[in-house]
Amino acid sequence: MPQDAIPPDRPEPCAALPRRDWAVPAYAALDLGTNNCRLLVATPTAGGFRVVDSYSRIVRLGEGLVATGRLSEDAMDRAVAALRACAEKLSRRPVRALRAVATEACRRAANGPAFLARVEAETGLRLHAISAREEAELAVESCAPLIEEGDRRALLFDIGGGSTEIAWVRVDPQRRAPELIGYVSLPLGVVTLAERCGEACFTEAGFHAVVEEVADCLAGFESVHRIGQEIRAGGVRLMGTSGTVTTLAGVAMALPRYRRPLVDGQTLDACLADQALGDLFALGREGLAAHPCVGPDRVEFVLPGCAIYAAIRRLWPAPRLTVADRGLREGMLLRLMRADRVAPRRPAPRGQGWHGHA
Repeated sequence: MPQDAIPPDRPEPCAALPRRDWAVPAYAALDLGTNNCRLLVATPTAGGFRVVDSYSRIVRLGEGLVATGRLSEDAMDRAVAALRACAEKLSRRPVRALRAVATEACRRAANGPAFLARVEAETGLRLHAISAREEAELAVESCAPLIEEGDRRALLFDIGGGSTEIAWVRVDPQRRAPELIGYVSLPLGVVTLAERCGEACFTEAGFHAVVEEVADCLAGFESVHRIGQEIRAGGVRLMGTSGTVTTLAGVAMALPRYRRPLVDGQTLDACLADQALGDLFALGREGLAAHPCVGPDRVEFVLPGCAIYAAIRRLWPAPRLTVADRGLREGMLLRLMRADRVAPRRPAPRGQGWHGHA
């Protein structure tokens, strides 16, 4: 993985490998979310992969979507500009395979398909809007290495910009991979909540109202899978992946600035993450903007994300929290590399467009 990283929603400068290393096959994964556009280029290693180039840009594609049901022209322009930068990066180095996906904003927007057609026409990138289930599966794929011996189950949550995915996972030592036995996708994310009730989240009453709303949405999932009962029985690993949970970890660990290698895979006493939530809430808008693990670009999204986290903790009070600074891109890379070991691909021809694989 790259050297000291920057918070997940900040640009990720990462120098590409020297040309002499281009003989090593590279794979690319691109994720266009409701808030961010992110690209990873990596080469396989014995234990996973090595990132050789990356890109991250806040595009706020879902801005105004809750109110209008459509992607706005400004938001689409920002996303296309970021995707054009990704295409330029990819044109400098041939990759053996590329997977490019879009998530909740493009799934929900009435003009989502037209926007994806525009992206392909203007950048050569063919993005596929994936289902909420596949989002959950990819998150499980990327976080599976964090499951440890003795875990019977894992509960993974991914707090995104436009939605929150919850995955309930069975861990069987006889199986090669964890099994997804249940998932739910809530149409509530940090962007959607920030637009609808972001100001209210800075007040105790408003914050707790959002916690109640999210908890009510999750109650049906709990009633089906009895996760609380499983947690009391032991052997359940609670895992979180998103800017919200990595920010909570950075605060709980009192990091002077966010450092991915110190956070990814870290297991915290959940009470420390809860205390970090209280610390963030107490900072207020100006304090959050000045905090090295938040910054001015993420002020509007931190407390809505914390409200979602608080609802998850209310329903499922596991004693520890495993923090994952990984997600869809890493899951896509692992799948591409595994598929290539079964059926090797030829490198994509340069200059003929960069099309994602379904």
